[in-house]
Formats: sequence, C-alpha cells, structure tokens
Amino acid sequence: MDPQRPPRLVVETREIEPVEDLLAYADPAEPLAWLRRSDGIVGVGGPATWMERGGDTAPAGFDPDRVPPPAETWRHVASGAEIDDPVGLPGTGLVAFGALVFDRRSHSSSRLVVPRAIVGRHRGRSWVTRIRGEGDDRPEPVIEPVPYGPYWSGTLGPGALDPAGYQDAVRAALDAIAAGEVGKVVLARDLVGTIPAGSDLRRLVRALANDYPDTWTYAVDGLIGASPETLVTVAGGAVTARVLAGTIPRGTDADDDAHASDELAHSAKNIDEHRYAVQSVLEALRPHTSALRADDEPFTLELPNLWHLATDVAGELHDHASALDLVEALHPTAAVAGTPTDAAVELIRRLEPFDRGRYAGPVGWVDAAGDGEWAIALRCAQIGSGPVQRQAEYSDTIPVVAHAGAGIVAGSDPEAELIETRVKFRPIVDALA
Repeated sequence: MDPQRPPRLVVETREIEPVEDLLAYADPAEPLAWLRRSDGIVGVGGPATWMERGGDTAPAGFDPDRVPPPAETWRHVASGAEIDDPVGLPGTGLVAFGALVFDRRSHSSSRLVVPRAIVGRHRGRSWVTRIRGEGDDRPEPVIEPVPYGPYWSGTLGPGALDPAGYQDAVRAALDAIAAGEVGKVVLARDLVGTIPAGSDLRRLVRALANDYPDTWTYAVDGLIGASPETLVTVAGGAVTARVLAGTIPRGTDADDDAHASDELAHSAKNIDEHRYAVQSVLEALRPHTSALRADDEPFTLELPNLWHLATDVAGELHDHASALDLVEALHPTAAVAGTPTDAAVELIRRLEPFDRGRYAGPVGWVDAAGDGEWAIALRCAQIGSGPVQRQAEYSDTIPVVAHAGAGIVAGSDPEAELIETRVKFRPIVDALA
C-alpha cells in the first residue's frame, strides 16, 4: 500500500450494545487508542490506510516545507470517502488517529492512521465503525475483546542527557535568556530502557488510564502516554484548549499540599512562564476564530502527582479550519518550546543531544468533518522505533525512550528544574514498572 496515494475509503458506523472495556478490543502488540475515563475510541484490525510525513524513510532531499501539511492530505482523503454514519457522535464515521513530530527536522515521522475498524463509546452509547479501501480483499477484522496478556515490567535509566548534563543545559539556557536570545525555552531530558518482547502493551495503557483518569490516555504507532494538556478540540464549530505551564509537586499531606498549591498560584516565575504559553495559543487561534476568550487568571489544576497552572481558552471558528489546521497553527506552543518560538526551537536543537521524535508533539484524532481532539504528547514513552511487532522479531527486548521537560525563564534554578522533570517522569516510570 502506498501511503502517499491512499485508496478511496468506504465507511460504515453502527450502534452496538454498550461496551464496558474499550481497551480490550485493541491489538495487544500495537494498540491504537484514545481514552478518557470510560469513553473514547480504539482501532481494530490494523490500518486501512495511513499518511506519513518525514522520518528516516522519507526520500532523499525530503523538505517538510514543500510537502502538503497533514490537514491538506486528510481533506483529500476525507472528501473522497463514502460514509454511512447514522450515529453521529464524536469519534464516529471516518476517523484517523495521529501522532506528529515535535520538530520538522526530526528523524521520526508524523503519521495519521485510519484503522480497518473502530470501537467507540461516548456517554454510555457504543458503536463499531468498519472502514475498507476500494480493492481491499482482506477478510473483515474480527471485533471482539482479546484477553489481556500477563503483567510485565520494563526498565528505564539515564539517556543522552543525565541529571548533571541537564543542569548544565539549564545554565546554558539561562545564559541565552540573559543575552536576550529567548524569553523562555522548554528543555527536556531523556530516559532509555527496554521492555520484554511480546509484552501486551495494553497493560501500559490501562495503568496510565487507571492512575490518571482525567488525562487523555493515548496509544498511536507505539507512542503511549497520558497527557493532561489539551492542544485543541474542535466540535461543531466550537474551539477549546487548555493551557498548562507552571508546575509544582504535590505536598506530602493535606496542609503541605495546600501550601504547594498556594505557592504555585503566587509564584512570579511560574506565572511568567504561564503567560508566555497562553499568549502563544491566543495568537495562533485568533486568525481562525471569533469571540476568542481566556480566563483572566490561571487556576491550579490538581493531578495525582503535581499541581499545574491552567487556563481554559474557547472560541468559535469563523473559517473552515479543521482540527488539523489548528494543530498546525498552534504547534509548537510556548508551553513545550518557548518564546519566541523559532529561536526557542533552535536553542532546543543546540542544547538537547537527542531527537525528541513525537514527544511534545500533537497526538489525537480527526474525523471527516474536521472535528477532533488533540493533546500534547506528554507523560509518554515511545515503544520501539517503528511498528512494535517488527521490533520484536529481532530481539528479546523492545527499546523504550521517554522524555520530560521544564520551562526555563529568567530566575529558574537548575536543581529545581531537574526535580520538576523527575515529577513529570513519574507517571510513565510507575506504569512501566
């Protein structure tokens, strides 16, 4: 199948009896999922088609600026599809799951995947969508729950940027800020490790979903995580986003926790970092929206392991932009890159001795109408460097890499930023263990 010339798709959605455990329908080796509490969608039966952009498999001389953006490619695919969807809920009809790279120069690839079948659930109603390309003579995928495999554990250790190296990178970033090169830059560090070949990766997805139910739990092309940060949601012309920037660990008891929340809410450093992030989102959305509004002051968002400063943004589309168009306009936000954006990305390339891949890139789904939900790929790990099953053929283990970052502004303390990354690593480290 040529991913650059996807086939015409025939799509049929039908309502079914309520499904209790969506994840049980996903592929144990290559789960495709987007979940929040008991709602969401999972892919079944491998891809009907996919769209890929960049990466090591790109032809020589590949220039990401000369290739149609994902939104344009998706419009072409969706406009030619034959869709029968009497259910009409978020996630029904033709849907592509997506995981996009943080940096256009990445050796990883951005990918939109259309599965051959989708099982979904929304507010107590469930459905199955079957998708086939014209000329696809494969048997229809079997849609039934698959028993979970045995529990397993993985290992993670220091990667290319160890704790001492990370603090050195923060100091270099502070020098760049003092020189006026950037106002803010988000620096990440990495952990690398392995998991046993043949692991049921749904165990990792389920652990994250259970421990962090108020996040978006996702699995797309081996990228598995639980993100608290909505990049953008588009639904029937309404646009919403939630900006997170500014972090502090949870307290050890109720009084300590209340003190931590109050400290974050009044921290000049964190409020400054948050302001950069909110402004970058508003500037990106204004050309596409009307009645755009954001909270005047951030609120403190409680997660199991930390507090975030958060601001909700909402508006109405005044053009025909899709969720993917807005993803293209928004990414990368100041929350994951810095400001000014181009200078911050250049500084990240200089100070981080690794390729982020899809970490801190957009992850989510889009439907034929352009509606969809997209988060920033945080609290995640990339399992394998490509399709997981291919990795398992060559070794008893599968490689894993995880990243976590912190926003650096004037006044940042290198040791405190290192501690922040440790807190942000906790969800994926605990789930892998």
